[in-house]
Amino acid sequence: MFVSLQFADFRRLWLSNLAASFAMQMQAVARGWLIYDMTSSALALTWVMLSFMLPFFVFSLAGGVIADRLQKKSIMLYSQILNMIATMFLAQIIYSGDVTFWHFIFFGIFNGTVLAFSWPARSSMVPEVVGTDSLVNAMALQSATLNLSRILGPVLAGGMIAFTASVAPESSQGIGLVFYIIAGLYALSAISVYTLDYEGTPAQRDASSPFEDIREGFRYMRDEKLIVGILLLGFIPLMFGFAPSFLLPAFNQDVIDGGPDDLGMLMAGMGAGALIGSLLLARLGDVGSKGRLLFTTAYCWAISIVVFSLTDQVWTAMVVGAISGLFGAVFGAMNMSILQMAIKPEIRGRVMSIMMMTHGLMPLGIIPVSAAAEFIGIDVAIMISALLLALSTFLLGVIFPGLRSIDRGHSS
Repeated sequence: MFVSLQFADFRRLWLSNLAASFAMQMQAVARGWLIYDMTSSALALTWVMLSFMLPFFVFSLAGGVIADRLQKKSIMLYSQILNMIATMFLAQIIYSGDVTFWHFIFFGIFNGTVLAFSWPARSSMVPEVVGTDSLVNAMALQSATLNLSRILGPVLAGGMIAFTASVAPESSQGIGLVFYIIAGLYALSAISVYTLDYEGTPAQRDASSPFEDIREGFRYMRDEKLIVGILLLGFIPLMFGFAPSFLLPAFNQDVIDGGPDDLGMLMAGMGAGALIGSLLLARLGDVGSKGRLLFTTAYCWAISIVVFSLTDQVWTAMVVGAISGLFGAVFGAMNMSILQMAIKPEIRGRVMSIMMMTHGLMPLGIIPVSAAAEFIGIDVAIMISALLLALSTFLLGVIFPGLRSIDRGHSS
C-alpha cells in the first residue's frame, strides 16, 4: 500500500503536499464560514471560488511551459513562499476585523495565479520521482494526502472557530488565527520542497519559443484523441461531482442548521470516505480494466450524492458524505493515473497545464447549480449536480467509446 514511500524524494514531496493540503482544507472551512456568515449567499461562495480558479484558465498554459523549461523544484519552492506571505497578510486583515468580501476575491486571484504557475511542475514531478511502475500507487497516496487533510483540517479549523467564538466577541479573530496557522503550513511545505534532492531539470530538446511550446502541446492533444477523452472525463463529471463540496457551507446552515463545528464534521466525513477510497486504490495498485472501473465509480458517486441531498441530520449526512467521498476519490485518482501514464515525459507539464486550464472553467458549470441553490433550494441543487454527473459521464462514454476499454495506461 505504501510502496512509493520507499523513494526518499517522494516522501519529501508527500510531506510538502500534506502540509499544503491541510492549509487549503482549513482555508476552505474558515473562508466558507466567514463568507456565508457575511453574505448569506450561495452565489457569493461561487464568486470567491471563481476568483481562485479563473487564473487556472488564464495562466496554466504558461505554467506548463515553465514546468517543461525550468527546474521544477525552484518553481514549487517559490510558489509556496509566496502563498505563505499572502496568507499572513490576509490573516492580519481578518484578525483586525477589517475584512470585506472583496479581500477574498483579491487573495483568491493571487493564490490561484501562484497555483496556476506551480501546479504543472508539482504534478508532473511525481512520475519522474517514482517511475511508471509505482505511479498508480503514488497518485493514490497523493490523493490520500489530500483526503487525510480533508478529515483533520476541517475538524481543526471548525473547532478553533467555534471555541474562539465562545470566548471572543468577534468571530473574525478565530478565523484570523486559523489563517495564521495556514501560513505556517505553507512554510512547512516550502521547507519540505527545499530538502528535495531531485531538482526536476527539464530534458534536453531543440530550442524553441514559449509560443511554439504551447502549439506543440495542442498539436499533441489534437493527435491523441483518447487523451482528450481522458481529460474531459476528469473535468466535466468532476465539476458536477464536487459541486456539493463547494456548496457545503450553505447546506450546513440551510438544511442541517449547523454551526462551524458541524461544517467541519461534514467536511471531515467526506474526507474520511475519500481517504479510504484512496488507500484502497493504493492497495490495488496497477489494476486492470481501468476504463470500466472509472465509469462504474462515477455512477456510484452520482447515486451517493442523490442520497446525500435527501439527508437533514448531521450524522446521517456524514455517513453518506463519506460514501460519496470514497467514490469521488477513486474516480479522480484513477483518472489522473491514466493520464500521467499516457503522455510523453517531455510534454507532461504542458498537458497537465491544459488539464488545469479546463479545471479553471469548473466554476462556470457550478454557477447554475449555486443559482439553483439560491432560488430553489440547496438540497434540490445538489440533486441536480448528481444527475449532471451521471449524464455527462454517459455522454462521454458515447463520444469516446475507447474510454471504456482502457485496461492499463491508455491502451485497451
